[in-house]
Amino acid sequence: MHGTNWYGNGMFGFSFFGLIILIGLVILVVWVVKNGSSEKSNQANNALDILKYRLAKGEISEEEYDRLKNKINE
Repeated sequence: MHGTNWYGNGMFGFSFFGLIILIGLVILVVWVVKNGSSEKSNQANNALDILKYRLAKGEISEEEYDRLKNKINE
């Protein structure tokens, strides 16, 4: 007897189980993309904080600060 069952009707059949897997994959992709971009942003913020500190201590000039800041933000 052929028919549909609770776990799908073939490899590409849309069923409850297939829908759950698809939703899980979408959530995983969104999570990976979000975490990757926030990590890069945190690194840029840390680098800018270091630059501000070095400028305040007089280790670098304002021109050097601006040049390095532009390079970080690229």
